[in-house]
Amino acid sequence: MALPKAMRLKGHRTFDYIHKNSVKYYGKLMTLKVARSNPKILISHNNNDSLNNFKIAIAISKKVSKKAVVRNKIRRILQDCFLKNFSHEDNHKPYWLLVNLKSSNFCNDKIKLLEEFQQLIFKTGLFK
Repeated sequence: MALPKAMRLKGHRTFDYIHKNSVKYYGKLMTLKVARSNPKILISHNNNDSLNNFKIAIAISKKVSKKAVVRNKIRRILQDCFLKNFSHEDNHKPYWLLVNLKSSNFCNDKIKLLEEFQQLIFKTGLFK
């Protein structure tokens, strides 16, 4: 199950903003960056209905796997985990979340990946 389009982040200006203005949470397998939303950046994408809501992006480098099939599978696993923990009451929080998988420490263990993802998500304080 993919993220609804209203929840996805896109555009290089959005990612530049997150890299410069975020609070970072580090794990062995991934890094989470959380920034307050800046709806002015997204106006050009014609998605005016949910500009100030919570949005997420999951970035997986080719260094993790050269195969897009593997990267997409990992992305779907993380999205499913996120959607299970996400409640629509939290959707009004004006934050953007960027998840970056680290290439050097990546292992194919789905359980460790999900545990660290949930641990970092809860560490951010965005969810209970």
